[in-house]
Amino acid sequence: MARRKKEPKSVHRENIAAAASALFMEKGITATSMNDIAKTAGYSKATLYVYFENKEEIIGFLVLDSMKKLYSYITSALEQQEATKTRYDMICRGLVLYQEEFPFYFKMVLDKINIDFESRKFLPEEKETYLIGEEINKKIKDFLISGMKKGDLYDDLEIMPTIFHFWGMLSGLIQLAANKEEYIEKTMHLSKNQFLEYGFDMLYRSIEKGGKK
Repeated sequence: MARRKKEPKSVHRENIAAAASALFMEKGITATSMNDIAKTAGYSKATLYVYFENKEEIIGFLVLDSMKKLYSYITSALEQQEATKTRYDMICRGLVLYQEEFPFYFKMVLDKINIDFESRKFLPEEKETYLIGEEINKKIKDFLISGMKKGDLYDDLEIMPTIFHFWGMLSGLIQLAANKEEYIEKTMHLSKNQFLEYGFDMLYRSIEKGGKK
């Protein structure tokens, strides 16, 4: 216990958040109590409250962590290639890898994110999550503008609606493939990856200049 007390606060918060994340995946957020989290993390309930005021703060910490991971995946995908279609393919693969490695985080990133930082109290993690999300959108915006300038994409795309349509369609497709993998294989005789590649290609063609309809 003496060694634990000497560890930085950030280490304790990460330990607690990791335990909470595992419980949220197993039981769901609503069914998981602070007592459950404390027991799983190996802390007393009183000690748990030293590092997190409530379950909402733990959720905020996890959402922020998931957004940081997503930013890393997107940035890495865009920096590895220059060709528009190849960069798009890398984004899609990055999202698939992200969902496979962090399925719970993938769902959390798609949840509602607070954007009101004037009229009510908010957690510091909420604002940082929002700002990272804006940075991700900027990366995608730069990708689209680059593709338009190169003549690879339609030059009349409305940037922000396009970004959000694609987030919705790509994330929905990836989650559907994860949830219905067995059904897809049985009825379509396609692997999950084949199903996703077909869907990703179809979405890209919808904005590709001169692409098939």
